Amino acid sequence: MAEKGVSDTDRECIRLGSWSEGQLNRLVGEAARINDAGERIEFLSRQFLDVEYREKTLVGDAETKEVLVVDLQGVDCFTFIDYVEAMRCSRSFTGFVNNLKRIRYRTGNVAFAERNHFFTDWREFNHNLVVDVTGRIGGAKTKTVRKLLNAKGDGTSYLPGIPHRERTIEYIPACAIDDEMITQLKTGDYIGMYSVLPGLDVSHVGILADYSGKIHLRHASSLAKCRRVCDQDFVSYVADKPGIVILRPSG
Repeated sequence: MAEKGVSDTDRECIRLGSWSEGQLNRLVGEAARINDAGERIEFLSRQFLDVEYREKTLVGDAETKEVLVVDLQGVDCFTFIDYVEAMRCSRSFTGFVNNLKRIRYRTGNVAFAERNHFFTDWREFNHNLVVDVTGRIGGAKTKTVRKLLNAKGDGTSYLPGIPHRERTIEYIPACAIDDEMITQLKTGDYIGMYSVLPGLDVSHVGILADYSGKIHLRHASSLAKCRRVCDQDFVSYVADKPGIVILRPSG
C-alpha cells in the first residue's frame, strides 16, 4: 500500500489503498487503449467495486487550507466519480494526479473556493469533458428549475465561504422515465439524483453500467447494508427518487 501524508511543500495527501503507483500506471495505460469514453469509464469504475464508502476524505474549508487528496482507500459518491473521470483522461499515475486537479478544481488551483462542490459544476466548468444530455433524453418530459446553489431555505449556506450561485437545472422526473429514454442512456453516463431541497442540484451521483441485459447504477453507497462501491438495478434505484440529471462524457 502506497501512502504519502500531507507536507507543507506539496500540500498533498495520497493514499492508494490496495494499489501501487505501478499498478495504477498499468491500469490507466490499459484504459487509455479503450477508445469509447463510456466503455473506458465502465472499465475504470469496475476496479472500484467493493471499495469502502468513506465520507469527508477531502481536506479544506473556509478556515482550513485545501489539500489535494487522493484517497483510494475509501470514497464517497462524488470523490468516486472524481477519481474515475481523472483516470479516464490520463495515461499515467502522474497524469491522473494532474488531471484530478483540473477536474476537482475549476482553475486547476487547489483551493476550497475553486473546488467543484456541486454535480452541475462539472457542466459549467468541465464542459470540455462532459455534456448535459438531460434535456435531449427527456424531451418534453424534462423539467426546468432555477436554483440558488448553496443557499438553504433559511438563507444560510450548506458550505460557508462558498458564494451562492444561480443555476438553471434540467431534470427528468423519475415517474416520466420510460423505455425509450432508457434506450438512450449509455454506459459511462454520470447520473445525478435530482434534489428538491433549496440550494442543492442533486443528492447523490453514480455511473451508468449496462451489462448482462440490464442497466445498473454503479455508485458509492452510504446505506448501512452496503457502505461500499456497488452496482444496483438502475430502474429500481431511481423509482423513488425525484428525478435524474445526466452528464455524458465527451469523446
